[in-house]
Amino acid sequence: MRRLLLLAGLCLALPVTASAQDRQPRIVSGFAPGGTSDLVSRLLAEGIGTALGQRPVVENRTGANGFIAAEAVSRGPADGSTVLQCAMGGMTISPELPGAVLPIDPGTDLVPVANVAISSYGVVTGARGPYQTLAQVIAAARARPGTISYGSAGVGSAQHLTGARLASMAGIDLVHVPYRGAAPAALDVIAGRADLMITNLGDVVRQIQGGELRLLALADREGVPEFAQAPRLPDIVPGLEVVGWFGLCGPKNMSAESARQWAQAAERALTDATIRRRMLENGLTPSFEGPEAFAARIARERAMWGETIRRANIRAG
Repeated sequence: MRRLLLLAGLCLALPVTASAQDRQPRIVSGFAPGGTSDLVSRLLAEGIGTALGQRPVVENRTGANGFIAAEAVSRGPADGSTVLQCAMGGMTISPELPGAVLPIDPGTDLVPVANVAISSYGVVTGARGPYQTLAQVIAAARARPGTISYGSAGVGSAQHLTGARLASMAGIDLVHVPYRGAAPAALDVIAGRADLMITNLGDVVRQIQGGELRLLALADREGVPEFAQAPRLPDIVPGLEVVGWFGLCGPKNMSAESARQWAQAAERALTDATIRRRMLENGLTPSFEGPEAFAARIARERAMWGETIRRANIRAG
């Protein structure tokens, strides 16, 4: 009897049914192993396993910019056993993008559980390029409209929209160059084939540390300790601040109690010194928000990105 009670307690307080207790907790990531989403999922699973004694399985379901995984979780069991590692783009940008064909509506088919990490965005240029400061880039764009380019992970990506916000708010004309992901975009910035990139710091932190990219500014005021002296984008272009984030979402019928149990487990995981260190090493800041605060963030940022999309007349490619 004691063993059965222990197992029930370790299953993230799932409803007391045989089917729920038979399911090992899972965190589903919509992106390939080795990326930031996968890293967050695995660090979180490690911390939750330490806290609860039962480590969730991380399952990678790649494709459709994370929506293969999102659809699987939204249509999967709502017994509290499974959550999605949900990121800013899929929850706040894709639903607002005209022409985007999505298998689910994240706003109605998923429920926010917890935010676990903030990712500063960095404005970078090639280390061998001519620009030492973002002010120099803005001045060049004003002097030669339509000649300064910025790369992104694709049309409608957070990198694309952040560049569009920079152009609009700074009153300059930037040329958007979409790539099939952040990695090839960063390679072209390093090579000088594109002038700029504004991206999740985790995408480029190794290249900055290695001297291949020059960090011109961080796009939020808090930033990360390693780059504490970097200029802040809101100080250069007032009102322009962007952060990425990585959280957990569940299927729409997940109970509030199950969501609370996952959130509590995630919050405890983020107190682990090793997990915090590994996040910071990869350009992430551990940052917990429970279901209500996380839902408010999603609503606020979805409105902001929707306005950006409409103003720049951006459509899915």
